[in-house]
Amino acid sequence: MKLLIALCVLAFVTLPASAADVPYLSGRVVDDAEILKPATRSALSDKLKDHEARTTNQVVVLTVHSIGGEAIEEYATDVFEHWKLGQKSKDNGVLIVVVPDDRKMRIEVGYGLEGTLTDAQASRIIRNVMTPAFKAGDYDGGIGSGVDAVLGVLEGRAEVPADTTSRSTGSAARFINEPDLPPWPMRILLGAFIFGIIGLFTVVGVMTPGMGWFLYFFLIPFWAMFPIMIVGVRGALACLVTYVIAFPVAKLVVSRQPWYAKAKTDLKRTGHANLGGWVMSTGGGSGSSGWSSGGGGGGGFSGGGGSSGGGGSSGSW
Repeated sequence: MKLLIALCVLAFVTLPASAADVPYLSGRVVDDAEILKPATRSALSDKLKDHEARTTNQVVVLTVHSIGGEAIEEYATDVFEHWKLGQKSKDNGVLIVVVPDDRKMRIEVGYGLEGTLTDAQASRIIRNVMTPAFKAGDYDGGIGSGVDAVLGVLEGRAEVPADTTSRSTGSAARFINEPDLPPWPMRILLGAFIFGIIGLFTVVGVMTPGMGWFLYFFLIPFWAMFPIMIVGVRGALACLVTYVIAFPVAKLVVSRQPWYAKAKTDLKRTGHANLGGWVMSTGGGSGSSGWSSGGGGGGGFSGGGGSSGGGGSSGSW
């Protein structure tokens, strides 16, 4: 338990790392990552300048090599606020951020354009227009097509390409968007904390005669959801299947041990049992039990969230 607390503290100390730098706004295309050809940068700049002259919407493209461990949503919001995109009275700015080393991107939309370029449309542009090109290593084509799609929506002259993957033939993982996973060092820390907590309760469930099966069903959604942020959707499905099968098998093996039978008998006779220094008691209720040790204490954890300051969508490839 002390190890888990230490990991939790270390994780919280590590999370607020220094934010990635915001480049200088040198034009409508700021290619700090240098992934665009000069001709592409020039053509995009002219296209965005023409759009701004006709509509007053200010659309800017930014590429940076990496943003470290910072979330793409937070970074895009930070850039948007520093650059103050769009007219003050209209909030009609759009920022397209591409981070090639982290394989992340985002379309950040100002308040004034959220009704025109919705989160769903931005998501489809990322998923169906930009991502396929990026996977093929074509940054010029991906960013160029993404800009064209954004301008087409803003000018009301183009529809966003719809999803082409058939859900009837896809696997269950296709129904769920893969989250933007944090870098591996942070994932290891979070994984140690998350798997340590639900793993501890899983062990308690296996060893407990009274409330073991209650914990088995209670922990299923935790094993299904929390691992997603560490190992992704497919990894979480593997963890869930392993848990669903391994828990009953382990429970069956443990239930045949002499100490388990003794603990079960002690619970029925005296209402408590001692297992390796841990005291398990029924707590006065039928079919329920609890654990305690020689030392007291308690604790908990809580999380917080924030707003990006505007609509949009993120993606990875």
